[in-house]
Amino acid sequence: MADKEMIEEKIGEALGLEKAAQKGVEELESRGLLKPEHMKKLGKMKEEASKQEQQMEEWVQQLAESDGLDSEKIESTAEETAEKVSKIMETYLGEDPDTQEALEFLCLAEGGEVTHYEVLASIAKEVSNKKFGTTVRTILKEEQGHLQLCTKLAKTNAATE
Repeated sequence: MADKEMIEEKIGEALGLEKAAQKGVEELESRGLLKPEHMKKLGKMKEEASKQEQQMEEWVQQLAESDGLDSEKIESTAEETAEKVSKIMETYLGEDPDTQEALEFLCLAEGGEVTHYEVLASIAKEVSNKKFGTTVRTILKEEQGHLQLCTKLAKTNAATE
């Protein structure tokens, strides 16, 4: 059985990954690493990430009230996770990144989100409000779609390079 600290940590990590996903797309676009045709598709993904972030932040407040979760600890974990992902992105991309590396990094990031939401879905049953688990499973399905999109873009880009 997952304890309260584990639930707080996993919610915080998921929230941090949502924040990092949006910043990552913005950063890669601003550096000219994503082509306009990529941004058409990734723009929708970024909008969904923003919506998911908002949903998770609303749940943080609700669960702080109903289950006694520590919203400050969750937010702190979210910020720490977002910072770690930024560092990972810089390390992964290196000095002279190209479009393929940018797309593959997005695959890596989306894979991380899928994994975190899988774990969160498995422990969401420990939360008193069962609608939380429904929200997490819905986000998980969207994240799986994001991973498929990024993988498809990376494969298509590699084939045309």
